[in-house]
Amino acid sequence: MTFPQVAFLLIATLFVIVTGMNDGGAVLAPALKVRTVSLGAAVAVLTVLVALAPALFGTQVATTFARRLVTFHGADGRLALFVGVAGAIVVVGALTWRGIPTSLTLAVVGGLSGAGLASGQPVAWARAGLVLLTGALAPLVGAGAAYGFSALLDWVPAGAWLGRAVGRTHRLAFPLLCFAYGVNDGQKMLAVLAAATTAGTLTRVTAAPLPLLAMALLFVLGLALGLRRAGNGLGNRLLAVRPMHVVTAELAAAGVVIGSAALGMPVSMTQSLAGGFVGAGMRQGLRKIRWEAVMKIAMAWLVTLPSSLLVGAAAATAVGWAR
Repeated sequence: MTFPQVAFLLIATLFVIVTGMNDGGAVLAPALKVRTVSLGAAVAVLTVLVALAPALFGTQVATTFARRLVTFHGADGRLALFVGVAGAIVVVGALTWRGIPTSLTLAVVGGLSGAGLASGQPVAWARAGLVLLTGALAPLVGAGAAYGFSALLDWVPAGAWLGRAVGRTHRLAFPLLCFAYGVNDGQKMLAVLAAATTAGTLTRVTAAPLPLLAMALLFVLGLALGLRRAGNGLGNRLLAVRPMHVVTAELAAAGVVIGSAALGMPVSMTQSLAGGFVGAGMRQGLRKIRWEAVMKIAMAWLVTLPSSLLVGAAAATAVGWAR
């Protein structure tokens, strides 16, 4: 392997690990509030579905990231692509290390757009804007859906019946959430790995067994590294999480993410879940929400896009000068 190929593979590996650190704990930790799934079983379900979902659902989201945001042509294009991914890693890694789960979608869109712009690659600004608009709507739709699910649970009689209903629903909601993560966020990892292991210009992302297995193993490594930090950054910070909040947030986020994936639109699971928790809490009163924490996470999202764009553009410019 040549030095650029090794470098691209290392960047792709690091990207998947950072994704697991940022997203894995955010998806997994709230589910453990409902004591119907053990930690080991939850990790196994999430890991397996991250690998299987793209093969079962398709790779529309991966193709959007690999080809439809920026058209990276030739050797220079491949270099710009991985410079943009590296910029996203820097921004997401820094925020994750501080315990602030951010949007990987925003980071990658910003990093790829900045690197493409600085290196003279064609950037599909209209599609990038559509992706960003979809991402902005995801937490709002998630909040509304969670509010509606919470209203339905109000019809369940209080007491033991309610506890059993929440527990049984969680056994369906959590795997659905993991599947949703695999068909959307999982495909971002698949796209980067496919670009790193494909010679020449990547025209289509396929769900081949070896990249899916590598993706799952690297993802679970990142999950193990980031579970405590990322997990504490969502539900536990937004409100005093109860099992009912978890179940409604899971159902709402899964619906939003799967619907977006069907349209080929990448959205962030962390954003959708955060919206779900806010909507579930609002059903019981606005005072249940820790609005300071909501604003902190929202600010992280707002900072992520321009930061990634600037880092990607600066890195691409520096690489161009060095060559």
